[in-house]
Amino acid sequence: MTIVQLTSRAVIAVGGPEWRSFLQGLLTQDVETLQPGQARFGALLTPQGRLLYDLFAVGAEDGCLLDVEAAHRDALLQRLTMYRLRAKVELSAPDTAVFAAFPDAPGPGWIRDPRRPELGWRGYGLAERATSDEAAYDAHRLRLGVPGPADWGTDSTYPIEADFDLLAGIDFKKGCFVGQETTSRMKRRGQIKSRMLPIVFEGPPPASGTEILAGDLRAGEVLSGTEGRAMALVRLDRALGADLTADGRPVRVEPPAWFEQSAGDNAS
Repeated sequence: MTIVQLTSRAVIAVGGPEWRSFLQGLLTQDVETLQPGQARFGALLTPQGRLLYDLFAVGAEDGCLLDVEAAHRDALLQRLTMYRLRAKVELSAPDTAVFAAFPDAPGPGWIRDPRRPELGWRGYGLAERATSDEAAYDAHRLRLGVPGPADWGTDSTYPIEADFDLLAGIDFKKGCFVGQETTSRMKRRGQIKSRMLPIVFEGPPPASGTEILAGDLRAGEVLSGTEGRAMALVRLDRALGADLTADGRPVRVEPPAWFEQSAGDNAS
């Protein structure tokens, strides 16, 4: 069992009598039915539907915690404060440590990662001692073919391109949220030309932003990676099953089993 303190993550506490309706109108995820001890993956989008900030909404007895990128916590807190207006909502930034554990939970108080069960568990403010560093967790996530914040950036990607719809990050039945019109239209019309998928190759990863080619045609670009494996944003019609190169080296798209199953379920 591996326990990692995710120092790249931080927490925003949301409370007050109107916290549910406040977040419900903003996030891609349903919080009206969120219960204490549950976590739901989601995001805050731009009005044009691009991905601003990923997050986990974690139910608490008196509100919820938002598990967010530490580097973006202040910006997200500022944006939430702007949206709050006169809503009876309290926002704060507690010093709560965020942990991940895999494959098993070390004990009580851990919450299953809502994206994929194979990702393991998340914990908040627990008295745990890390057994490894965050690089071990990123390698674990990459082995499973799940993209992360280093792959989607800020205001540069649509959440469906980052597989949020396949990783339980968008509730299409919940009603309105910021960026909902564009997101729902992409899903409804099936206009999903590009997806984030893992690629495999020999040796160190090509630099982020390296173009992936199918012959002379652009088929995508490399995102974050490690030895022998990286995430990439690929054109599905050009990259799947094709002979590809990046920086002059052969690469191959390796869709994970969860992607093929989830994409098939969504298409049916």
